[in-house]
Amino acid sequence: MPSEVKEFLRQAAMQVGAGGSAGFVEVCIMHPLDLVKTRLQLQASPPSAGTAKSTTYYNGVFDCIRKMAQSEGLFSLYKGILPPVLVETPKRAVKFLTFEQYKRFFMFGSDKPTPLTFSLAGLGAGVTEAILVNPFEMVKVTLQANKNKMGQVPSTWAVTRQIIGESGFGLNGLNRGLTATIGRNGVFNMIYFGFYHSVKGMVPEYKDPVQEFLRKVGIGFVSGTLGSIVNIPFDVAKSRIQGPQPVPGQVKYRTTFGSMAIVAREEGFGALYKGLTPKVMRLGPGGAIMLVVYDYVYAFLDDYFK
Repeated sequence: MPSEVKEFLRQAAMQVGAGGSAGFVEVCIMHPLDLVKTRLQLQASPPSAGTAKSTTYYNGVFDCIRKMAQSEGLFSLYKGILPPVLVETPKRAVKFLTFEQYKRFFMFGSDKPTPLTFSLAGLGAGVTEAILVNPFEMVKVTLQANKNKMGQVPSTWAVTRQIIGESGFGLNGLNRGLTATIGRNGVFNMIYFGFYHSVKGMVPEYKDPVQEFLRKVGIGFVSGTLGSIVNIPFDVAKSRIQGPQPVPGQVKYRTTFGSMAIVAREEGFGALYKGLTPKVMRLGPGGAIMLVVYDYVYAFLDDYFK
């Protein structure tokens, strides 16, 4: 086998291993905040005082956590974790692997990657990732929207079978909300990778390992936060499309931009940023965790397989 092919396969294996490790660690730590984000995005206007719905209307992150723990049990904060656990390792592996390959395509004749290279490679990686994970996202949102106690929530496999049985695999079934997922992941990763790698190359490295660790964590935190702020309207649209419709049997939220328009018109423009706090709380530190874990695991594997 030619040495160039061997080196490519070695690097690809390390990218897959480091990316998979980063995704697994991040989802295990940050999943409860993802669930809270989804619950906040799914609810519409506040119900009238005294109605039955008021007990399940959430006024913020900590109110949501408190009410879920009281009415559904403490472990309800991990509802829907199996789909992301099953998919996060291959998902992040694919994301980091494709990011590295897209970088080569978007060099545009430069001898080293530019901020535009990082951003376009991130966009491509996000779109690829979205196509892979959307069926898992559909199942996850369905599980996260269920407000029954943990023992009464159907299993991941039961929900998957139900969606396929009722609507099939297509854009009205297991792949519902695909366009919104592509928009969400594409925009996030364009900013996430573009900002992180551009700024990391500008800020001098520290010789002290603790300072260097904090440098990477800080840049990763800002990268995840910026990506979350910019892409959240796509995330809200995705949750509305994939979640339970307001009137059973009637599809209110169909398309990405159509859903955004409905939310903005009926609930105000600010409603497109529902769930921003838990999203930033998750993807700020979560983004830092992923990038730092990726960098350190990749460096370890690179040393180990030399």
